[in-house]
Amino acid sequence: MTISRRSLVTGAAVLGTAAALPASGQAWARPEAPGSPAEGPRSPGKPGKPGKPVKKGPSPATAATEPFTVPLAVPRPLRPLRLAGHDFYRLTTGESEVELLPGATTRIRAYNGRISPLITARRGRPVLIRQVNRLDVPFAMHLHGGHVPQRYDGHPMHQAEPGDVRYYHYPNEQRAATLWLHDHSHGTGHGHHHSDSAESIYRGLAATYLLTDDFEDELPLPRGRYDVPLQIRDARFEDDGTLHYDPQGFMDRPTFLVNGSPRPYFAVAARKYRLRLMNTSNDRFFLLRLRDGTPMTQIASDGGLLPAPAQAWAVPLWPGERIDVVVDFSQYPVGSQVVLESLASFPGETPDVMRFDVVREAHDPSSVPGELRPAPDLGTPVLEREFRMRFDPETGRHLINERVFDMNRVDFRSRLGETEAWTVVNEDVEMNIPHSMHPHLSHFRILDRNGRPPGPAEAGLKDTVTVAPGETVRFAVRFTDHTGLFMYHCHMMNHVAMGMMGQMETVR
Repeated sequence: MTISRRSLVTGAAVLGTAAALPASGQAWARPEAPGSPAEGPRSPGKPGKPGKPVKKGPSPATAATEPFTVPLAVPRPLRPLRLAGHDFYRLTTGESEVELLPGATTRIRAYNGRISPLITARRGRPVLIRQVNRLDVPFAMHLHGGHVPQRYDGHPMHQAEPGDVRYYHYPNEQRAATLWLHDHSHGTGHGHHHSDSAESIYRGLAATYLLTDDFEDELPLPRGRYDVPLQIRDARFEDDGTLHYDPQGFMDRPTFLVNGSPRPYFAVAARKYRLRLMNTSNDRFFLLRLRDGTPMTQIASDGGLLPAPAQAWAVPLWPGERIDVVVDFSQYPVGSQVVLESLASFPGETPDVMRFDVVREAHDPSSVPGELRPAPDLGTPVLEREFRMRFDPETGRHLINERVFDMNRVDFRSRLGETEAWTVVNEDVEMNIPHSMHPHLSHFRILDRNGRPPGPAEAGLKDTVTVAPGETVRFAVRFTDHTGLFMYHCHMMNHVAMGMMGQMETVR
């Protein structure tokens, strides 16, 4: 894959705006509230015209740019066959025609023909999936954040070729967390069917996987219909609704999708909601806040509940990361409209992500305890590793320790049960490019960021951490579950496609 110097430098300059912002664990100053007073109730279909119903839907081009013209699609969990102590699912990956923009159909790659499908799983109850690949490109299914054996981890060596059937077994022996399923094929395909995981994720192959357990059930957090997964990503549509993919086009994806809906509105009750925020973009960074300045309460990150809730005026969400927040809409009178926006939009973009319309009163027995879930003690590191990440403009490749991914090379071996300290250094100061680190198989705990201990938002278990240009992040990780070959990589998916991935082997 090649990339021009001009496009890279231009993109790096814009990415630098996001990279210069504090990363996930930093404290955020309260932003200024918008200057104009809050507006009164509006028709949920068309902002700015109180009380007037929308008689005609917007054109596809309008829906892709104008916010709050379509409702949020809240996914219902897929129904498994309960069999011998397992939950059994059939997932078919293929291309489907779906309506993402009103009045137009968009060809996507999807699980069972659905955008942003949802699987709910239970700790101690394994999930078995029969996956059929109906795509014309290979596919490798990865449970991001899952502690699973090598053969079920989505390694490219186990990818399903077109027409193949694969079985995946997820033990679900880890604590409750918001996980997700996505493609992990790499540099695959042939001729005009060439593809990789970045394109498949962009075209829709991302499913939410909510793992629950008894500990979390004992807490009085919002649940049921008030516990809502929100897959957030960016996209570019042509005027006819076609989803346009350009591997280098991360600056030209001006439409924000939430569960596949373009900048939707969501009718909520005047009570607390748990919102599971997931960034399923290839490269996009979101800095999410409620426009009126009302704080959100962060209760979880990639690996589940934090030790204690953290108040957040704005939530930084990088590709692959998940953050659960509680928003109390009882602070607003019925008829209010609350906009979630991103402060990290590119110039000329609409910052709106979605709108919450408070439409009714509701009883609310939920609360957020002052203590949530203690982070596990991973022990004292007995081994140090360093990972230096940078882009090489001469080759157009992204490197870890001066190497690109090679499936025939094992970069290092880790012994099960031994705690390691990983130091991740982003050397792309001149190019101003952010990177991240996502090791498969196990979660980790951040030890320090630029020598300072993590803030409350990064005090729990993580599986993806973003490192800004010039930053250094250290974290402790201990692999305990399975032996075999596993990957570690940046989760800017275009960086992965350009080589920013390595292979480790866990041994006894």
